Amino acid sequence: MNEPLNNDHGTPPQPVAYDRDGRPLYAAPPGYQQKVSPQYVHMSRAVDPVELQLTDEQKAKHEKSVKSYPTLNLSEAEYIISVVDRHPIGLMGPVGVTAVLLAIIISVMFNFDAFTSGLGLDGGPGVAVVLLVGTLLSALVAIGGYVAIWVYMSNRFYLTNESVIQEIQESIFSKREQTVSLANIEDASYRQRGFVQALFNYGSIRLSTEGDETTYRFYYVSQPKRQIAILNNAVEAFKNGRPIDS
Repeated sequence: MNEPLNNDHGTPPQPVAYDRDGRPLYAAPPGYQQKVSPQYVHMSRAVDPVELQLTDEQKAKHEKSVKSYPTLNLSEAEYIISVVDRHPIGLMGPVGVTAVLLAIIISVMFNFDAFTSGLGLDGGPGVAVVLLVGTLLSALVAIGGYVAIWVYMSNRFYLTNESVIQEIQESIFSKREQTVSLANIEDASYRQRGFVQALFNYGSIRLSTEGDETTYRFYYVSQPKRQIAILNNAVEAFKNGRPIDS
């Protein structure tokens, strides 16, 4: 009598009963292995990508956003919901420093003789030279103040129906952009610290993303509570597949 074949684990199959002659009976013939036919799944993919169907309203919003903000890289169906600029209170620093420096230069220009006499300095430069130097210094200070104001105001925070875009202007020649998909935003919150921020209603916005736990911050935000409410509503609507109101 043939010996029963081993199963997949190398252990001989055990009999479930014996006949009247003492021969073992198995649940399946010895050495039997069920053969499973392979299953094939056939999938087809279109040669050309499926064209995204946009409504006339979506097209109009997208075209308006592209025209208003040509520097942003918006997708075919993406449009701007809100734009967050920095609060004007942050301009007090550069404006104040510029004003003080200009006041000092102008005061020295028109009182140069009094300054030199008080210090006991005779035979100094003439009035024309003083005016020329003072004018050049005033122009440089004014240009520096304008650049500082421009850099500050060039920092913006854009909320679209698909993502959050932050433009960071670090200097006149240094600029970077951060884009976060609404699907990746895990938490969005704001913070107001101190009496001054509460009085003038500005603060900071904080975004944290899933996965790599990256945190994004935007400072000097006007009406941060309102901006966070708009952002959270957009994130919830995007994740639930609902239309986002602009």
